[in-house]
Amino acid sequence: MGEGWRGTQWPRRRGAVCEAFILMITISSVFILLGSLAMFMYGMKIMSEGLQKVAGPQLRHALGAMTTNRFTGLMTGAFVTAAIQSSTATTVMTVSFVSAGLLTLSQAISVVMGANIGTTMTAWIMSAGFGFNMRSVIYPAFLLGIILIFSKKNGRKNTGELVFGVSFLLLGLTTLKENAEAMNLGGNAAVLSFFQSLGGHGFLSYLIFLFLGGLLTFCVQSSAAIMAITMILCSTGALPLDQGIALVMGENIGTTITSNIAALTGNRQARCAAMAHLVFNVFGVIWVLCIFKPFVNMVCGFVGMDFNHPKAELLPVCLAAFHTGFNVCNVCLLIWFIKPLEKLVTRIVNAISAKAPANDEDDFRLRFISGGILSTAEMSIMEARKEINHFAERTNRMFGMVRELTATEDGEAFNKLYARIEKYEGISDNMEMEIAKYLNAVSDGRLSSETKDKIRAMLREVSEIESIGDSCFNLARSISHKRLSKQKFTDEQQQHLMHMFDLAAAALNQMMKILQTGNHNDAMAGFNLEVEMNNYRRDLKINNVSDIADGLYSYQAGVFYMDMVNECEKLGDYAVNIIEARTGLKEPKEF
Repeated sequence: MGEGWRGTQWPRRRGAVCEAFILMITISSVFILLGSLAMFMYGMKIMSEGLQKVAGPQLRHALGAMTTNRFTGLMTGAFVTAAIQSSTATTVMTVSFVSAGLLTLSQAISVVMGANIGTTMTAWIMSAGFGFNMRSVIYPAFLLGIILIFSKKNGRKNTGELVFGVSFLLLGLTTLKENAEAMNLGGNAAVLSFFQSLGGHGFLSYLIFLFLGGLLTFCVQSSAAIMAITMILCSTGALPLDQGIALVMGENIGTTITSNIAALTGNRQARCAAMAHLVFNVFGVIWVLCIFKPFVNMVCGFVGMDFNHPKAELLPVCLAAFHTGFNVCNVCLLIWFIKPLEKLVTRIVNAISAKAPANDEDDFRLRFISGGILSTAEMSIMEARKEINHFAERTNRMFGMVRELTATEDGEAFNKLYARIEKYEGISDNMEMEIAKYLNAVSDGRLSSETKDKIRAMLREVSEIESIGDSCFNLARSISHKRLSKQKFTDEQQQHLMHMFDLAAAALNQMMKILQTGNHNDAMAGFNLEVEMNNYRRDLKINNVSDIADGLYSYQAGVFYMDMVNECEKLGDYAVNIIEARTGLKEPKEF
């Protein structure tokens, strides 16, 4: 009986052990694939960061300056995107330039069209990685990258990061390809069954894969990663070419989500620019779906492949060619219709804005920092800078309320306005904390010394702007205490105080002008205003002592008077400190 039991149970045990071993290998392979994809995405991020560090400032200048007509805008968008390997970065920069008034909506649309062409370079880089074994190039590139990173010169360090990122990208792509081939996805019954279940519905299948590509790209926030997966699945035979192309079209729509999210907190023109990106790609998908088979056959013929008898080695090239052909043809169609496209997206945004609830400026809300660090430090700093400008606008508005408070006689109106100023002071504290926290998170990454200097200057700006909010609230409290104590200022005191308020307002306006334009030539005007305020305060302080001694007004009225004069002078100091932080210039010393 014992021998019989062993004879019947052993094969079953051996089969269970084999199944468990196969499952363990499968799980291990899946994790290797995911790890390879993570390595690829990390390499893409490092490469984009390196490119932006090497040429970012110059490219941003080109993006803002070289857009005189639709064709120069198109070429600029394509060149900048190809150079930094990120259509998201180009589109977000374009949206920010539109928001700042540096680009018109028509110019932005042409740049976005160019960005769609420039981003196709990524697919060609990946298809080249599938064409031959990159390992002979990758490891020497790693060595070169490390040597440059440890260089003492910032330019070489940035170039080293770029080389290191490209190496990581190619290593991730190569590992992804090798492991996918080892898993034999094209012969895996479960994988084939899954794609067959999605692909057996005719034209509806294309819509399913289109939606799937858009959803995956939105979730991963990287069209390049989804493109790499699509190339892997097609080259191993797991995914038919037509379904892979439908995924690529979905990726084109999914990649527009980031720019639309970035534009949510911008002005109407910025939202229109982001919407144009979405409408442009949706229009392209619609007309390509109408002539799907002829268009795909044309692309296959271009790369020398028969659609009905595809060659595995040409499939990645075919996908890259489709990506380029899709975007180039779409641009060639729509470049002549920028004005109608501008009117269409304006109507869409206006309709959405009419349904959306109005924003309450008296509530705490960050407009440009929406949570989470953006894909590169350069883009994150750009968003933080816009948020700082918005912060400064709030405190400038707060000072306007203080001036209004001085002229308010009605008790109820006075209390409401005072409560509003007090609320703004709390908002100011929260904004300082949130922006500083964001900048500290950005500074945790690998940054160039120039970028670190920018962050230090921005942290100083945030602190000084919050101090302006504190001074405004101190002014409001002095006005309130004076009102409660029933003290009255003389006409001469009122005139001097109003002049001091005018000087403080001029200093704040000069500060805002420099924050918005970055023009260093305006800094001296701010410095001169601060000197004038210092001298005026000194004269008023001397006169105040004489006037109290002569009995022109009470000592308590003189205290309230000088408290308000001193706070106005402090506002001028804070404004100058912000000008120094933004321009890097120093106020000339008085002798």
